[in-house]
Amino acid sequence: MNWTVFTVFLVVWILSGLLTGLWMARRGHDPRWTIISVILGPLFVPITLERIERVPRPVETAPVDRWGTTTTEPGGLRVMVGYDDSAEARHALQVARRLFGPVDGVLELVAVVSYDDGTEPDSEVLDKARQRLTAAASAAEGIPVGYAILAGPPGPCLRWFAEDQHADVLVVGKRGRGMSTRMLGSVAEDLTSHCPVPVLVVDPAIGSTPSDVDAPTLAVRVPAEDIPDSRS
Repeated sequence: MNWTVFTVFLVVWILSGLLTGLWMARRGHDPRWTIISVILGPLFVPITLERIERVPRPVETAPVDRWGTTTTEPGGLRVMVGYDDSAEARHALQVARRLFGPVDGVLELVAVVSYDDGTEPDSEVLDKARQRLTAAASAAEGIPVGYAILAGPPGPCLRWFAEDQHADVLVVGKRGRGMSTRMLGSVAEDLTSHCPVPVLVVDPAIGSTPSDVDAPTLAVRVPAEDIPDSRS
């Protein structure tokens, strides 16, 4: 047996499967597919092409009054918050309530799961997402709150839903350290670069103690077409 040829063949087999599995996970599918893809190698490519979904989709929604309508009361804002129950997401929700609650805002908490978990009604991931959103919505006293669970990659899901539901602003927490459960890191960059809805990114590094809780660091991205031309 030519061990050089065998080694090259094995490396190509594993790499082709690994890259395919990672690409599938990046497109919003369960990362556990990567294990199967490494075993099947290039044989996994046609499976990926058959199973891959390209459009975000809603799994479950609990709407609030006026959410998604074309009009609101004077001064009211439809505020969407990307929520995965991380410390960053909880802080972003607190800031959203503090900033927009007093101006008659309504909140829509949005969680994102993989396409695979969104297809399984008994999925543990889906059930936990539902419980987290319900608990967070119940704690938002005095502000109309609804929630939605979407299936797909986090960034495109939030972008699509914010535009589809006519949100006035999308609020997310800044994570800034690699990949985590579902929300943020690369997702914040995706949103600030491509989202057609104004994006508010909340940095939890500031506002973590009682003395500075009212002074979170905010990064706001507003679509260029929404900025008045000072030359006119």
